[in-house]
Amino acid sequence: MENSDKQLLYIKVPDEYALAAKIPGFDSSIPLPLLLTDENNFSAESISEEMILAGMLNVFAYDRDNQHIAYYRDIFKQLRPNILEEMTNAAILKIKNADFDLAEQLLFALERLFPEHIQTKLNIALLMDERSRFYEQAGAEDYADYYTDKAFQTYKEVLAAEPPLPEAFFNAGFFFIRQKNFPKAKSVFETYIATETAQDELTLHRKQKASELIKWIETQALDDELFKSAFDFIQMGEEEKALEKIREFLEHHPKVWNAWFLLGWALRRQERWKDASEAFLHCLELGKKTPKELAVAYCDICNELAICLMELEQFDESRRWLMSALEQEPDNIKIISNLGTIALKEEKTEEAKAFFRTVLDIYPEDALAVEILKKLENK
Repeated sequence: MENSDKQLLYIKVPDEYALAAKIPGFDSSIPLPLLLTDENNFSAESISEEMILAGMLNVFAYDRDNQHIAYYRDIFKQLRPNILEEMTNAAILKIKNADFDLAEQLLFALERLFPEHIQTKLNIALLMDERSRFYEQAGAEDYADYYTDKAFQTYKEVLAAEPPLPEAFFNAGFFFIRQKNFPKAKSVFETYIATETAQDELTLHRKQKASELIKWIETQALDDELFKSAFDFIQMGEEEKALEKIREFLEHHPKVWNAWFLLGWALRRQERWKDASEAFLHCLELGKKTPKELAVAYCDICNELAICLMELEQFDESRRWLMSALEQEPDNIKIISNLGTIALKEEKTEEAKAFFRTVLDIYPEDALAVEILKKLENK
């Protein structure tokens, strides 16, 4: 979220102002930031404590090199002693409601207000990861990649903190699993188990989950260098090299459903629709033996399979897999958009419009949905 500082004004508050009496060590020579909600109706009489505090939050979030930031921090903590808990809870709620811009503003402000609080930095990593997944579902790959990198960089900082924050290693494990970086996921889960000393019910549950995922990675040989190389080659657009690596991996581990997904993914990118669809179907069949692990990737597998079947003009089968995925993730924009694409291919214009309108209800910036609806409305 970019700061619009046209609403930010700096004012010098006289010693006799009511706010001055509340602040020990108040210095009237230092200008205070004021966030205006209505520039046209601004007057000295309209200045409130809340406007000044809002201005300080704006500075904490977006003007981190401000020469008076330590002074503002002291004032804010004195006037709002419970702000850490209040703003953290508010930010978490905003993340859950996909109000990412406001969550980012709150967490960035907290990070500057409490620079020693590593939990806030972890919350920023979680926000960036969640935002990345949102854009990934929306098919906005550039944004997804941008926020994935932001999450990765933030996790690097959090994992290097001293003393270590065990919870950070637990959460980072799931981030690395989503990135198919299984060796790193295994490593951070092991570190979590080694560093976590709490004995409460939540911690015991987390330790059990981490142990299960370490065992799964080892049993499926997902920390094998061949698997990681195959994934990296696909990411780099070198599908032939990826196929070499993944086929070599499958010679030793033929029942690893993740490997069949990578095989299908590489083949799909080569537009080998039939071969790819068979790989995805085999992936789903093998995944039935580990339903909890499969659930994490189920929608992606169904979507990839549906794309192949769509290209093979097997529209009913394609739709069936998309609907199965939609049951798991009702707001998955990629799935809804592909249902709209099938309707278009079948010349069901009104049905297609409904799907793409739903996409825009969830993500108004979806350029593809906007373009398709515009074309359909002009017909």
